[in-house]
Amino acid sequence: MKPEVTGLKQLPIVVTGGAGFLGSGVVKCLHSRGYKNIFVPRSKEYDLRDPAAISRLYRDFNPRVVIHLAAVVGGIGANRDNPGRFFYDNAIMGIQLMEYARQFEVAKFVAVGTICAYPKFAPVPFKEEDLWNGYPEETNAPYGLAKKMMLVQAQSYRAQYGFNAIYLLPVNLYGPGDNFDLNTSHVIPALIRKCVEAKERNEQQIVLWGDGSPTREFLYVEDAAEGIISATENYDGEEPVNLGTGREIYIRDLAQMIAEEVGFRGEIVWDTTKPNGQPRRCLDTSRAERFFGFRAKFDLRQGVIQTVAWFNAHRVRA
Repeated sequence: MKPEVTGLKQLPIVVTGGAGFLGSGVVKCLHSRGYKNIFVPRSKEYDLRDPAAISRLYRDFNPRVVIHLAAVVGGIGANRDNPGRFFYDNAIMGIQLMEYARQFEVAKFVAVGTICAYPKFAPVPFKEEDLWNGYPEETNAPYGLAKKMMLVQAQSYRAQYGFNAIYLLPVNLYGPGDNFDLNTSHVIPALIRKCVEAKERNEQQIVLWGDGSPTREFLYVEDAAEGIISATENYDGEEPVNLGTGREIYIRDLAQMIAEEVGFRGEIVWDTTKPNGQPRRCLDTSRAERFFGFRAKFDLRQGVIQTVAWFNAHRVRA
C-alpha cells in the first residue's frame, strides 16, 4: 500500500545535499513556503555511500519525504579525470537511499537527475521520451548514467511496490553560491572567475576549452528550487520531467556576455585541443508546465548579472 502524502508542510523532510549549491536554495525555498521540519544530513555524519549510515539517517529523522540532491559532480575536466568515482558514488548513493526509503515506508522520494543522462545526439529540444535513444556524451556518461539509474529504480519500485518516487531532470544550473573552483566548476562560474581575474591582472586574453560552438541551456538556481518543490507538492507520476527554460545559447556568445558584464575587454582564445562536450543542450519543458505548472522566471543575462555580483561580494567564500 502506497503511503499517502498529506499535510506536506508539517511532515519531516530530508534534503540530501541540502548544504550545497542547489540544496541550500531548495531548503531556503521550503522555509519560505512554510515548511517546518527540514533536515539536512551532513556527509561527515551520514556517508550516503554507507548502508549503515543511511539506515541510521532514516531512524534518526523518520522522514516522510526525501529530496535527493546529493551528488559528486564537476565540469568536463573533473568528469574526464574521475569517471569511476563519479559513476560509483552517484549510483550507490541513489540506489541505497531509495531502497532504504522503501524499507522505511517513506511516503515520497524525489530523485533529481541530470541533463547529462541524455544521449549525445538527442534531437533538440530534448524530450523526455528520447532519454534512452543513444549513449550520453562520453566525458560525462558515467555520471549521467549513474544518475539515470534512479529513474529505472523509481519506475521499477512504483510498479512492484507502489512506491511513490518521481524523477526530475534539471538542465545546467548557475547562480549565487555556485562553485567557482576552476578545477571542478561548471561553465558559467568558471567563465566569471576567469574574466574577473584576467581583468584584475590586466591580461590581454583568456583561454577557454573547445571552439565555442556547442550550445547550452542554463537554469537559475532559484528557478530550479521552485521547480523541484512544485514537483514535490504536485506531481506523483512515473514519467521523468525536464526542468529548464527551453532556451539555448552558444558557448562563444555566453563567454562574450560574461566578459561584457564583468568588464573584461581582452581577447577570448579557444583551445581546440580540448573537448567541446555535448554539441547541443536544450530542453522541451512543456511536460513540467503541464504536470505541475512550472515555468522558469529568470532571464539568462539577469541571472548572470546577479551571479557576477555575488562572486564579487563573496570572493573569499567563492
